[in-house]
Amino acid sequence: SEFLDLKKENVHLKEQYFDVVAAKTENGVRKVPIADKLLPFYEAWFERSPCEYLLCTTEGQHLDYFNYCDTYWDPLMEEYDMKHTPHDTRHTCISMMADAGVAPTIQKKIAGHSGAMSLTERVYTHLDIQTLIDGINMICPL
Repeated sequence: SEFLDLKKENVHLKEQYFDVVAAKTENGVRKVPIADKLLPFYEAWFERSPCEYLLCTTEGQHLDYFNYCDTYWDPLMEEYDMKHTPHDTRHTCISMMADAGVAPTIQKKIAGHSGAMSLTERVYTHLDIQTLIDGINMICPL
């Protein structure tokens, strides 16, 4: 749902990240890196989107969760005979980062799990966006 609510004003293509400005928790408000491999998709969505959101309906309206699932997600799951929710992709991403050797602190920052950080991680860790981009690129290198 965070991705569907992403406004173009919060997407920073040149710097290769987007801001999550509304989330369930304070830790969910964060900068999310855009992997090198995915950047062309973001650029295309940004150019083609006829509304203030990154993803819109063909009529230029905000694409809500149910419309997204009905139009895109469910047909894809059916085509590949899979049973997953969009939220499952978050868990998959976290697992892939762990498998690729992405440092736990970086995983937590990307996923918005900063609240799960130790006191040392919170106090002494200031990660710049390039560190987060490097981390996410570990799971889908060019």
